[in-house]
Amino acid sequence: MSIVKDLSLAGSGQRKIDWVRSYMPALGGIEERFAKEQPFRGLRIAVSVHLEAKTANLALVLRKGGAEVYLTGCNPLSTQDDVAAAVAAAGVETFGIRGVDEAGYTQLLRETLKCHPHIIIDDGGDLVNLLAGDCAQYADCLLGGCEETTTGILRLKAREKAGALPCGMVAVNDAKSKHYYDNKYGSGQSVWDGIMHTVNLIVAGKTVVVAGYGWCGQGVALRAKGMGADVIVTEVDPFKALDATMNGFRVMTMDEAAPLGDIFITVTGCKDVITPRHFTRMKDGALLSNAGHFDVEVDVAGLKAMALRHYPRRENIEGYVLPGGRTLNLLGEGRLVNLACGNGHPAEIMDMSFAVQALTAEWVAKHPGLEKKVYKVPEEIDNEIAWVKLRAMGLSIDTLTPEQEAYISGWEV
Repeated sequence: MSIVKDLSLAGSGQRKIDWVRSYMPALGGIEERFAKEQPFRGLRIAVSVHLEAKTANLALVLRKGGAEVYLTGCNPLSTQDDVAAAVAAAGVETFGIRGVDEAGYTQLLRETLKCHPHIIIDDGGDLVNLLAGDCAQYADCLLGGCEETTTGILRLKAREKAGALPCGMVAVNDAKSKHYYDNKYGSGQSVWDGIMHTVNLIVAGKTVVVAGYGWCGQGVALRAKGMGADVIVTEVDPFKALDATMNGFRVMTMDEAAPLGDIFITVTGCKDVITPRHFTRMKDGALLSNAGHFDVEVDVAGLKAMALRHYPRRENIEGYVLPGGRTLNLLGEGRLVNLACGNGHPAEIMDMSFAVQALTAEWVAKHPGLEKKVYKVPEEIDNEIAWVKLRAMGLSIDTLTPEQEAYISGWEV
């Protein structure tokens, strides 16, 4: 039985779902085929992704394909209670309540896994961690699964190396459609949407410090530059740092950037990116936010320990008063700012990302007996989604002639 805050909120949530469905044509086309072919008939799918309208649409598409779907969130502050109510009312077993504490969040994950899933769709590796540990009793039917995020894939690869994966997992985040489209353009827009909606301050003229220049960091830095900010990038990878320099951004260490920044955004997938030694050097009024998966990139515990007091300044902003009187402002408790403080990636972006998830889950269903390792998204799936999206946008591109194919694949002129 579903566990949600209030089923009476379903009307509001359904309107959100209806809205995004009208802007997700690629997933809509997949849904039509799934309805006819029923690729998931007799299978149970557990989904742990940010529980908002686009994810609800994915769950409904999987159910249309014959699956029994069990849905939960992957972050307590990204769950939208009205969407959880709506998808539960639509018949999907849903376990999600916004703002629960860590123990409550873990219990909702456990409730989701009690279905003994055949396939999992994970975001950050929480389902895998439980199925390989405290909830191993629910892993007896596993065929395989998909992972949505960079952080999750890093953990999967570490598990594979240690021989600790509970099933084969497909690295959805490594698909081209994720890198080129979701991570760069989705993060670039949604992170700034979350920040600007929350702080209601201008970006132009401010100094923005972006920690991490991977695909997501590139998008965040690009959009900041486009809005007139002076952008500083911090990195640990020399090639990414050089790339940021060539793209016109200042590159330095976080120690050097700390006294310069007005807005800080961590996008690394690592921990302790901004720590007390940086807090002591920051300007009064600096804004701290995180766009990585977990709330460990900004050392929130260290900030609390050094603050004289902290208090709510606006919704989703906590002010921390430091010795000497400076106040640092933390957005969304240091959790994913684009979801804790916003609505996540635009629907058109998640149309491609969730199309990858849907087709990859179908691939897992059709390939029982996967080894316990991390798989790449099959190239034919990646390419199919790009073509579907192009057609949905009314775009066309050139194709190589047989002569051109021969020219680039051989050595004879």
